[in-house]
Amino acid sequence: MSSEPSKLERFDEALRSHYRADRLVGVDEAGRGPLAGPVVAACVALPATPLPELVEVRDSKRLSPAKRGELFRVIRRKALGVGVGWALSGEIDERNILKATLSSMARALGRVDLSPSDLLVVIDGDRRVPGLSCRQEALVQGDAYSLSIASASIVAKFVRDRWMSVLDRRYPGYGFCRNMGYGTEEHFKALERLGPCPIHRRSFLRTYLEPALPL
Repeated sequence: MSSEPSKLERFDEALRSHYRADRLVGVDEAGRGPLAGPVVAACVALPATPLPELVEVRDSKRLSPAKRGELFRVIRRKALGVGVGWALSGEIDERNILKATLSSMARALGRVDLSPSDLLVVIDGDRRVPGLSCRQEALVQGDAYSLSIASASIVAKFVRDRWMSVLDRRYPGYGFCRNMGYGTEEHFKALERLGPCPIHRRSFLRTYLEPALPL
């Protein structure tokens, strides 16, 4: 295991120096695009010390499910704090995906200590979380640069995928354990055969499916 800091770890060190922040909290989400299931956000506060155990951390989409599971456990063990927040399909339909995503991020952040005055929240994307009393910055493609954000992306993706596997047993036939609610060919064929189930996002179905499909 290399003792040299990774590129993502060096980026976080530069963030701390630039913003004079002793603590970073990275925030990311999983599940903005699927046709079914929740959007899940996670936040991770890592110590400002070398973390060679996290040298393989990167954007969760670039990792295999097995590697995400392995790193999820390491992140949980090494982090100063981890928070997870959800927005279910009903909220997504009622409020829209952007507002639901920001709410899920706020819920995740509500589960960690944000009181230190030298703290900075760094969020993947181009939107800040409304209502936060602490400093925050939005970083487009932040999960490709920041160890804290990439760690949050792994937690969010791991938690959401585990939950979609549970929902696959609750609502069989759609292949949720494989497609995670995304619009794959298998998923579309199941919708044609079975129609939508309670965890489908009706607002998304109107966009992606034939108007004749009963909603």
